[in-house]
Amino acid sequence: MTNLLILFGGQSSEHVVSCSSTGSLLPFVDRERFRVTLVGITRDGAWYLTRATAEEIADGSWERRSDNLPAFLSPSRAMGGLQVLRDGRLESLPVDCIFPVMHGELCEDGAIQGLFELTGIPYVGPDICASACCMDKSVTKLVAGISGIRQARYCLVHQLDFETSPVDTVLRIEESFGGEYPLFVKPASAGSSVGVSKAHNSAELREALARAIRVCSKVLVEEAIVGREVEVAVLGNHDPQASVVGEILAANEFYDFNAKYENSASRTEIPAQISRAASDNLRRDAVRIYQALGCSGLSRVDFFLTAEDEVIFNEINTLPGFTKISMYPMLWQATGIPYRELLTRLCELAMERGCRFPAKR
Repeated sequence: MTNLLILFGGQSSEHVVSCSSTGSLLPFVDRERFRVTLVGITRDGAWYLTRATAEEIADGSWERRSDNLPAFLSPSRAMGGLQVLRDGRLESLPVDCIFPVMHGELCEDGAIQGLFELTGIPYVGPDICASACCMDKSVTKLVAGISGIRQARYCLVHQLDFETSPVDTVLRIEESFGGEYPLFVKPASAGSSVGVSKAHNSAELREALARAIRVCSKVLVEEAIVGREVEVAVLGNHDPQASVVGEILAANEFYDFNAKYENSASRTEIPAQISRAASDNLRRDAVRIYQALGCSGLSRVDFFLTAEDEVIFNEINTLPGFTKISMYPMLWQATGIPYRELLTRLCELAMERGCRFPAKR
């Protein structure tokens, strides 16, 4: 039986989404294949071994359990496994694979993946470099451009430049886009549409930049693409496979945090009602960008599809949500891989890839 450590929570702005994802997937883990250990990370960065239920994790009440125990992963391979402080003494619990059900900064940007590599324990999801490149949308844009994949026009704004001269920054952006509006403003390194705004004029643009900079010191400003929002799930290491295409039908003007997680009027259509040619192009480009960025295990690739069936790359998410309304598991369900089997395959892919410098066993 495989000893599986599931990490959830984290210090990012997506802490709540991580807990919701964990609460959703926990009942589907194959307990005949995996011996599960749960560790939650609070917003303050404290790690706790917990026996919380899926419901307690999803609603956040797990943190109040009196039987939670301090725990950590040591970068020292001499210690090995998960370290737990029980009754004033450290004890080690064996870990064969780590599943970080975590989103956002310090969770899918290469930071925690670096810790996993130091421990020598295989983990679900892309490695350090791929995670960092995919999390920083400005880097992702550069890779996509080199790969020849069509994407929205954009410009990059740095916090210091905006705070030093907000008026000049707005003018520079307007000049870059020829005075065209609307424009989308998004933090370069954040997910779940946190800090994303749509600006229709210079006043709204300045407000949107200030809002995004509170989330990240680098901000992307993009042209607004008129098209359908579609997504493709990718699974695999050396020979990645693409799922069917799904479409997002957002209840709001665009697919912001409220539309994703709070507005029940938002819905998805899987598979998307698009032409066979468009579907083939989307699935092909999803694998292309996945491989160009060096991804492994899993990722979800988001696109726009215009009325002329032109495919335009939007962004990639290396640790997509696993909530009951999340696209990644639903896309694979529609492709023929049930939720339980998907979780097992993700762990198998992690162990197949291993770490760059695996621990000696």
